[in-house]
Amino acid sequence: MGLEDAGDLILHIVLSKIGPESTARVACVSKRLKVSASEESLWSIFCSNDLNISTPLDPHGDPAPSFKRAYQLWRESFRMYPWNLVKRVRLCWDKLKLWLSLNFPEAKATLRKGATEDDLQELETSLKVKLPLPTRLLYRFVDGQELSSSNGLDGSLGLIGGYSAYSHDVNVYLLPLKEVIRETKETMLHLGFSTRLNLIVMAASVVASLKIFLLDCTNGQLFTGTSNRQLLPCVPDSLVRSVHDINGDQQQDAMLLWLEEHGRRLQTGTIKVREQYNVKSISLFPEIPPLCSVAVTNGVQVRASSVFIPEISNLRDEPPAYWYAYSIRMSLMPEGCILNGTHHSSCQLYWRRWVIRADNEAIDNVNGEAVIGKYPLLQAGEEEFVYESCSSFPTTAGSIEGSFTFVPGSLRDPKGSQFEVKVAEFPLELPDYIF
Repeated sequence: MGLEDAGDLILHIVLSKIGPESTARVACVSKRLKVSASEESLWSIFCSNDLNISTPLDPHGDPAPSFKRAYQLWRESFRMYPWNLVKRVRLCWDKLKLWLSLNFPEAKATLRKGATEDDLQELETSLKVKLPLPTRLLYRFVDGQELSSSNGLDGSLGLIGGYSAYSHDVNVYLLPLKEVIRETKETMLHLGFSTRLNLIVMAASVVASLKIFLLDCTNGQLFTGTSNRQLLPCVPDSLVRSVHDINGDQQQDAMLLWLEEHGRRLQTGTIKVREQYNVKSISLFPEIPPLCSVAVTNGVQVRASSVFIPEISNLRDEPPAYWYAYSIRMSLMPEGCILNGTHHSSCQLYWRRWVIRADNEAIDNVNGEAVIGKYPLLQAGEEEFVYESCSSFPTTAGSIEGSFTFVPGSLRDPKGSQFEVKVAEFPLELPDYIF
């Protein structure tokens, strides 16, 4: 039995399975198959599967007369790119936008509409580079973030996010093309890099602490710099491939891999939005194991994790200096502090102890009062007390563990004897992906 002999339902199912390209070819066989291959319900499936749209919209977001026409407009608009890559980039942005809509709409509002081919050509001409295909597509969908003051820009709305330790504050934005041109010219001049390196600045921290990300337009790798201008890859080299191949279906440059991994971390809750002093931002400190340690002792919970700080690291020192910021979050569980069967609604930190290891060897022991000069008083069920600090390591792999000494009640009005609260070991390691 051929397709023309199949019932309408079976024909619809078959066409939906073979995909839009084969369906378009089937439509040329006969009048009946042409009618079946033009059904709106069929093309709505193709639009949903390939483009994640539930209403017929063109690439500019304007209504199209039908799902079939919408699909045609998308294919025409991106005809110079491998279609599988178009779908992958679209999915990457859809996931990021959905997460931002639910968790950080203020940052989503800074995303600019997609760039045109003329915009991309202007950048390539101005900077004398040829952009990798995945990066071109990323900017066709979203032209970075708007950096104007009309967004209430205070350095906290970066898509990539950041961290802080003492006075070192970082929050990284994805730059729009016009800023990529300006920042690249200024950075190459300031750092003394040759334009023949084909490096362009794609993302940067807009607050006081300098941190930039440079894309190598030749091989597609993304780099960030250390304090002595050494460039570190931000994505495993083995994953970057076919960045200028127009005919294959394996293209992936570091920008696409970087944003996909960032989206995965956001969606899984590995990193989250943090609000401090009524200011929200994406915090790069991991929130869940194994990169975040969690320990509960007598009702006191302590969570701890770290972030690599390339911009102040110096890997050419002897020994090298790998710098990490680490975040400690402590809270008192709703049932309070439990000591010898007695519940206390509060407790206060008095002392800290750290064991610091590099390559599994203890290199330092720290003992002292308070944390960053503070003696946090924890109340049952209240929000975490959070503080950040930083430390330098001579190797790429290290860890910190230790304990805090608390008193039930408060230091001024203790309700019992001091007790130790465990801080479970957490890693400080050079990551595969650097953000």
